[in-house]
Amino acid sequence: MASVKPAVLRIAGISGSLRKGSYNRGLIRSAIEICNESIKDVEVEHVDITPLPLLNTDLEVDGKFPAPVEEFRQKIASADAILFASPEYNYSIAGPLKNAIDWASRGQNCWADKPAAVISAGGFFGGGRSQYHLRQVGVFLDLHFINKPELCIQAFSPPQKFDSEGNLIDADTKERLKQVILSLQAFTLRLKGEGAASEL
Repeated sequence: MASVKPAVLRIAGISGSLRKGSYNRGLIRSAIEICNESIKDVEVEHVDITPLPLLNTDLEVDGKFPAPVEEFRQKIASADAILFASPEYNYSIAGPLKNAIDWASRGQNCWADKPAAVISAGGFFGGGRSQYHLRQVGVFLDLHFINKPELCIQAFSPPQKFDSEGNLIDADTKERLKQVILSLQAFTLRLKGEGAASEL
């Protein structure tokens, strides 16, 4: 009997920073590379929030959203799981990320029942306070965050974690990021009722 090839798990990777050289964007790029190189049947797609307009319900016409918002909402709705890279601005979530979250929650909530993980890079706390605020927002959105492992990267402390273009270069941090993705994969399969089958 022919074996059934497992479906590829599709993860939408979202960086809360719009800057091209952002360390948090670099984390999403690294997640894509890690999956391509060493995690079977998992794909991370960077879903760019740069084109999204500021939330304004006047832009909703006849029940439809602006084209960039529609495209973003479709990508979130079709993803199996979400990976947030959340920078910390003033002890909280970055404005562009909150804007994206709000657009995808309008009308039919595209976040509902999605497994999720959050990672961050920043100063002394490594963006940890933004993670806690994002988890709080996720309660109302019915997002299901993994609890562990946590990844809050102290980007400015030695050893060097990122190069001048924001690419993750530290091997230990890459391994920690891989463990987050593996945990998200396992949690997602469990929620989809495929965890037991995958272990056979």
